Amino acid sequence: MSEKPQTPAKAEAEVRRSAGQPSEAHAAGRGGGRAAEEERGGERGLEVRAAERAGRRRQARGEKRMEELTDAAAVEFAEVGYAKATTNAIAKRAGVSPGTLYQFFANKEALAAALSERYRVALQEAHGRAFDPSAAKLPLPEMVERMIRPMVEVNLANPGFKALFAGPDLPEHLTAPTRALQAAVVGRIAEVIAIRLPDLPAERLETTAAVATQIFAALLGTIVSVPAADRERWIDELKRALVGYLAPLESEN
Repeated sequence: MSEKPQTPAKAEAEVRRSAGQPSEAHAAGRGGGRAAEEERGGERGLEVRAAERAGRRRQARGEKRMEELTDAAAVEFAEVGYAKATTNAIAKRAGVSPGTLYQFFANKEALAAALSERYRVALQEAHGRAFDPSAAKLPLPEMVERMIRPMVEVNLANPGFKALFAGPDLPEHLTAPTRALQAAVVGRIAEVIAIRLPDLPAERLETTAAVATQIFAALLGTIVSVPAADRERWIDELKRALVGYLAPLESEN
């Protein structure tokens, strides 16, 4: 018997088989599989991005909570001292339960350590702006303004830190980095004055920087504590005192 002629579809399928190509049905199945895989991949990508966004939100909330707790600790330490402060009182001041506090800080020393680091970073940044060597070339009143303004601002922004780190009961290893920065102020002032007055003898330079530091420290407490409406008046008095002290040196040199 003679074979029936192949239909066009069968002929095409035969050609595909002989060429090692998949059939249309097989190819369609593979194409559908790829599409499904791409769809699943897209869904996984959306899930990953959603998880990342949720993680960032949790991190932001956690950072905000830590800041609130350290703010409360700064006030509590300043008011009652480090030794008498308790985590329960700090949590109450922050408006959270003690359990919430312990999710972020193991104890009050951990809170004090976080405060110490925060203050150290803020003070270091203020020093960088206050004691920029380029200020030495400014007119004297502008140089004094450039030097004292960042230092006033960092103390206004952190009113509890000065009382905390000046207190006797905070562990030494927590205060050491900040005290080192504070002790360096005289040297930083001396560096700026040395650029301005290069012929000033070393001994006189050291004394001048120390006296200028004491003038600043003597008025800083008042500047921080007076009502905001009176603050600029006291800052102006501080500037006048420093300019009045430093101006004769320029005449001599």
